[in-house]
Amino acid sequence: MLKTHTCGELNAEYIDQTVTLAGWVHRRRDHGGLTFIDMRDSRGITQIVSDPELSIAHHALADLRSEYVIQVMGIVRRRPSGHENPSLLTGEIEVVAQEVNLLNASKTPPFMIYEDSPVEESLRLKYRYMDLRRERMNRNLVLRHKVVSFIRKYLSDLGFIEVETPILFKTTPEGARDYLVPSRIHPGQFYALPQSPQQLKQLLMVAGFERYFQIARCFRDEDQRGDRQPEFTQLDLEMSFVQREDVLDLVEGLMTSLIEDVADKKVQSKPWPRLTYGEAMEIYGTDRPDLRFGLELRDVTDLVRDSGFRAFSEAPMVKGLNAEGCGNYSRKQIDELVEFVVDTGAKGMTWAIIEEGGKFRSPLTKSLSVEVMAALAECLKGQPGDLLLFVGGSATVTNDSLSKLRQLLGSRIGSHDPDTLACCWIVDFPLFAWNESEKRWDPSHHLFTAPIPQDEHFLVSDPGKARGAQYDMVCNGFELGGGSIRIHQREMQEKVFELIGLSRGLAQKRFGHMLEAFEYGAPPHGGIANGIDRLVMVLAGESNIREVIAFPKSQQAADMMVGAPSDADPDQLAELNLRLG
Repeated sequence: MLKTHTCGELNAEYIDQTVTLAGWVHRRRDHGGLTFIDMRDSRGITQIVSDPELSIAHHALADLRSEYVIQVMGIVRRRPSGHENPSLLTGEIEVVAQEVNLLNASKTPPFMIYEDSPVEESLRLKYRYMDLRRERMNRNLVLRHKVVSFIRKYLSDLGFIEVETPILFKTTPEGARDYLVPSRIHPGQFYALPQSPQQLKQLLMVAGFERYFQIARCFRDEDQRGDRQPEFTQLDLEMSFVQREDVLDLVEGLMTSLIEDVADKKVQSKPWPRLTYGEAMEIYGTDRPDLRFGLELRDVTDLVRDSGFRAFSEAPMVKGLNAEGCGNYSRKQIDELVEFVVDTGAKGMTWAIIEEGGKFRSPLTKSLSVEVMAALAECLKGQPGDLLLFVGGSATVTNDSLSKLRQLLGSRIGSHDPDTLACCWIVDFPLFAWNESEKRWDPSHHLFTAPIPQDEHFLVSDPGKARGAQYDMVCNGFELGGGSIRIHQREMQEKVFELIGLSRGLAQKRFGHMLEAFEYGAPPHGGIANGIDRLVMVLAGESNIREVIAFPKSQQAADMMVGAPSDADPDQLAELNLRLG
């Protein structure tokens, strides 16, 4: 090794010892003829100081620049009193350089490495290998490693085995677009990159591996956003002979231990709250609610149905939100909230401020009676000094706009500990959603989700009433995982295929291997997939999963560092029997 110690391990116990360090020049400072170097490696930072009496090393330090790669041999000594740095693990000591070797010089970095100053993301992605040198990014990737290591040990100790499944698979469109890979050996035919190992993990259950997991790479060709990437990583987990509660209990135990042991954060409620899909939509307007704060929605449709105020009386749904303590908002601030709601798709929003004595300051007072205004305030548990906000429209628009407004207000007025995570389960989702344009039912989760047993009769009489045996893990407003109890019988699977408009022939072509496998003693089974990227993002306190992925794609799904996607050589295309139009 070119080093005897790392730059993060030296302390007072090493005083007077001779050590050799290797790493990067993090920062150089010149003070009164002395040169100080903050030397960095992946484990930390150590201060190196020159001694004018050791002229060769002294002058060598003076010639160094940021991000030069160096090797330093020197003696550890205690820092002068009053010059300790408690923010560093090595802050008690410094190393007096006796020998300095330049291992490699560096051009001037495209941005500062030693400080976490804002840098345009495109520049960070182009020079990602430089960006990863920064302390924040290093910390995020170390956290990611610890998360994955913890998961592997936790599940292995519970009797799970890790099985790798193929990356080249069959295209079976069932959600997002597939990434296709042309086959040279089979001209005109294609593999698909897996959107998830869903079918393969179910086949492992058929194969008798009762407890499986995998840190799986998945690929989906879909529009990008802050918590989505074209390639991502998930904890894929499946168990045989289980019911819904078995899966939820196991995953809740895993994630609670991980959050508290690895991330050193707290879980707000133990056991985790469990909300039905209907409850979540009614109270929070979304199936991924942030439970760190209240700000619950209230349905006031019946209170304003006969009010004469057309925006309310003609709306299929009217909901209200009490922004507690915001009655001091200016008209400009309220207008900004209205504009925010309109940008989410609502036609508008109206408001009412409750003043002392039960009086109201609101445009609604021109149309609604005092009694109706009082009823609205009572429904929203309004008190003097509160700001009541109302949106009317379709259920979809009303819930969506108010849930986003709730999140905005929660970030402004919600008092929550940043080190506390509010986890919950959402259960009892509808099994199907009606596709009006196609005049058929679509699976709300995926094709292999089983109905709740007591709802199986609805598959014949009223599919829209059938609930799926599925569940989502939600934390701080992010969906971190989803799973279900699966269909394990051919007859039930064929019934679902028929309901969603998949002909028998097409079902056999796409999923014949699954249908046949179910005829060979497939056990009852279920599982979940938890997004590793989103999980680490939440644990790290980041708002974008690109901050916890070593080499992510941009918002346009491009790798700006290497220039991918890129053109293929004509010879490559010809070999694959492909011709560009």
